[in-house]
Amino acid sequence: QMRLVESGGGLVQAGGSLRLSCATSTIVFRFNIVGWYRQVSGKQRELVAELTPEGNTDYADSVKGRFTISRDNAKNMLYLQMNSLKPEDTAIYFCNVRSRLQTRNTGYWGQGTQVTVSS
Repeated sequence: QMRLVESGGGLVQAGGSLRLSCATSTIVFRFNIVGWYRQVSGKQRELVAELTPEGNTDYADSVKGRFTISRDNAKNMLYLQMNSLKPEDTAIYFCNVRSRLQTRNTGYWGQGTQVTVSS
């Protein structure tokens, strides 16, 4: 069972930055696809960014050029650098790890960390 623990959320003014971190508990992490999702109350969880073991990335159009996903396989850590934050980025952010055999929005999840961007 893979355990994921997010940290780094908080309250920030529009235009500011935050860095989210996700600690994982297994070395299998390096062979899997990792990602960040977010969810606003009453809405479906949406993909923010995804990173494959080969280094390929995919970002939601709304965050392209502002957010950067990265991983440290030696430390089993996943990161999301968020710059130029906007009030519409306010959400609970979840880190995710899935195998290639699993589709998006499945796999293992962290408990979530709240990000609030004030205008």
